[in-house]
Amino acid sequence: MSGSITGVLFRVATWGESHGPAVGAVIDGCPPLLELATADIQADLERRRPGHGEGASPRREPDRVEILSGVCEGKTTGTPISLLIRNRDVRSGDYEDLRYVYRPGHGDFTYERKYGLRDHRGGGRASGRETVARVAAGAVARKLLAGRGITVTAYTVALGGVTAAAVADAEAAAGNRLHCPDPEAAERMEAALAAARRRGDTLGGKVEIVVRGCPAGLGEPVFDKLDADLARALMGIGTVKGVEIGAGFAAAAMTGSENNDPLIPGGFAANNAGGILAGISTGQELVIRAACKPIPTLGREQTTVDRDGNPVRLAVRGRHDVAVIPRILPVCEAMVCLVLADHLLRQEALGITRRA
Repeated sequence: MSGSITGVLFRVATWGESHGPAVGAVIDGCPPLLELATADIQADLERRRPGHGEGASPRREPDRVEILSGVCEGKTTGTPISLLIRNRDVRSGDYEDLRYVYRPGHGDFTYERKYGLRDHRGGGRASGRETVARVAAGAVARKLLAGRGITVTAYTVALGGVTAAAVADAEAAAGNRLHCPDPEAAERMEAALAAARRRGDTLGGKVEIVVRGCPAGLGEPVFDKLDADLARALMGIGTVKGVEIGAGFAAAAMTGSENNDPLIPGGFAANNAGGILAGISTGQELVIRAACKPIPTLGREQTTVDRDGNPVRLAVRGRHDVAVIPRILPVCEAMVCLVLADHLLRQEALGITRRA
């Protein structure tokens, strides 16, 4: 399948299906001598793993990563790194009644139109299960970025119509399961999740990703703008339906004098640009937000059709989350890490150092 590879110098291909024997990723272009162990990857996989808290899928996957190549004696060799995560808790029989029925909001209809067939077992390649491979690859990129002083952190800023009053308060966010910087809002979000589960419904939300320590100069001036590549990467996550950077859509209601970030000795007086101007990083924090749709798999009845066009009333069985939040947070971080690692290596290849 085309479209499963991303990156220019730090290239990543993911493979595998929801109910296949395993999923995984191959990284080509990671520099040698980077210290890397399974523990570096496992920490992010634990955050994405199902089965934690209100609204979470009861699917129990250990998500233990295996490094099959590209690492010797704890350091990367510069050759392709192959990562494997086995699927252990698979119940494909839960999806047998969906073999000839299209689930609303899923890729069933479009996959069949494109390829002439589809994997009905949990959505196959279109399943959120595929994102475990992205998180594994993203953890390697994160380790590379950390060596340059760059950190990437995602927060929950909205869920089920509840919006956080504070943003990017790492200490407050660490105090709750949803990683929301507003503890009072986090409690209301948990209540909204519980209510949605009782109704057999699902919820959407919004994630903010903050990048600290990003140097000025990353990104290309035209087609490979840093903000364009970040938006592309995040929109490549199945649940994401919108991306904004800095002031984002609010900029449409601003005047130019309000939206411009004044330059002052030592930097900028504001950051409506979200750390990117003309597609190139400014050296400020990168601020990115991703809007996530409600999970389309519902326990309540929906109207659809089967392969022959006959009307069907469908209530999907199986094990599913009520919202992609908080499990989507490490996925968003991973995609941002992959883009930044790629652009960092591209900038370093130019041999240009930042002016003090």
